[in-house]
Amino acid sequence: MAKRKAIGFGYIPEETKHHFLIRIPRSKKSDVVIYERFEWDSTEEQTSDIIESNIKVIINREKWDAVKNIIEKEFNRRLQINNILVGKFKSGDIPLERLFGKELTLLLWAIEDSDPSLITTALKNWLGLSAEERWWLFTMTNASTGNYGNKRGWRIAVRYALTENPINDRNGIQGNITEMLYKQL
Repeated sequence: MAKRKAIGFGYIPEETKHHFLIRIPRSKKSDVVIYERFEWDSTEEQTSDIIESNIKVIINREKWDAVKNIIEKEFNRRLQINNILVGKFKSGDIPLERLFGKELTLLLWAIEDSDPSLITTALKNWLGLSAEERWWLFTMTNASTGNYGNKRGWRIAVRYALTENPINDRNGIQGNITEMLYKQL
């Protein structure tokens, strides 16, 4: 059976217009920006809904580079299970299926203002959550503090929950996929 075609990470414009767009600049000195969008431009350059009010998170390149490979592996693992072509994070505009966008944004909210030494803990905790738990946490956080500049309330709680609450690997709390992902680093 042929794999279903998607743009970026699982985004199929014919199925829905709602998606997230990650803008990764070529310059390693520029920040990475995540937008939640409700329109898809049929041209290569995406301009609709690229407005300040749709920005969910702005993350510095160092932190983005620290998490992108793990996120890519997790999303591609799930795309393969669903027989959808896999994606790759590269420079430019990359659309994400809306649920992947919610999960990515949740993780980036947790690390945006954290010490970089806590990123590994955040990744482990994020991977330890089910997709449904990530969606729920995103929804609750987004409802009260979803704009990129609104870094209080739920945003602070998410940061502490994912960065200050280390998972004990020896107790077998994490599944095999987490072990596999971290062994490949």
